[in-house]
Amino acid sequence: MNEIQITQDTTITSNAILNEGLYSRWTSYIDAMPKTVETYTRAIKQFYTYLHENGISQPKREDVITYRDYLKQDHKPTTVQSYLAAVKLFFRWTAQENLYPNIAEHIKGAKLDTEHKKDYLTTKQTNKVLGAVDRSNLKGLRDYALLTLMVTTGLRTISIIRADITDIRTAGDDTALYYQGKGHEEKADYVKLAEPVEEALRAYLNAREDKDQTAPLFASISNRNSNERMTTKSISRICKESLIAAGYDSDRLTAHSFRHTAATLNLMNGASVEETQQLLGHKNINTTLIYSHALERAKNNSEKRIAKAIFG
Repeated sequence: MNEIQITQDTTITSNAILNEGLYSRWTSYIDAMPKTVETYTRAIKQFYTYLHENGISQPKREDVITYRDYLKQDHKPTTVQSYLAAVKLFFRWTAQENLYPNIAEHIKGAKLDTEHKKDYLTTKQTNKVLGAVDRSNLKGLRDYALLTLMVTTGLRTISIIRADITDIRTAGDDTALYYQGKGHEEKADYVKLAEPVEEALRAYLNAREDKDQTAPLFASISNRNSNERMTTKSISRICKESLIAAGYDSDRLTAHSFRHTAATLNLMNGASVEETQQLLGHKNINTTLIYSHALERAKNNSEKRIAKAIFG
């Protein structure tokens, strides 16, 4: 097998192993959405930079382990896991192509906490956030429609960004928004729009100048890119500003909190785990069970019973 030659100008597309042709084979091997390919490519570049900076031209298994521990110093467990997953997939490919041994096989990643890193909003808090939105202008109408959609459907930010006006259709006897789910290439999934949500969306769309049905459902209103598709960053900012305006300024409350809120309030109001799994588009029900387990603990009043036994 060849050596991996690490030089100062080594990149994912120009080093001895990953020239243009082999790079194409590597990305084909990943066989994922463009965004995932981009993420894995960036992770491998980072790994190559680490190898170069440490004078490693023929990495061994212990070098990958040291790299993992190096990442743990300044990165979150989820980031370490993501970067290491790319490295493991890369060396699985190099071994398959007879380019370099699979030195990353069976190396454990970072230990992930199964609890959610973000908080959810209570019903009262949700009403306060929505009530704080000024709907007297186009921005307010848009932001209110956006927030109500997020908090009632649990849609991911990326799915909202990809949505077009024409994706508002019918499903049975309901108005629905069809969206492109995580890992999907078509808008085959949908969420039902409750009457207040549909009304908020219609009010926003009626106030917009752009009546093109193929236009983005949520569009920018800035002078620089008016009517263009919004970004994850802009939606995250709207969510954060709305939370702060309602008095909820916390690092644990972000755009993702609206998805958590939808799942939690659904379960609290009688939905089954399976219904919530379908709502959120979770492939693995264990992911949804995290919400259920958190609620079970919240309802567990053991401490109060013990205190009552002691103190009366």
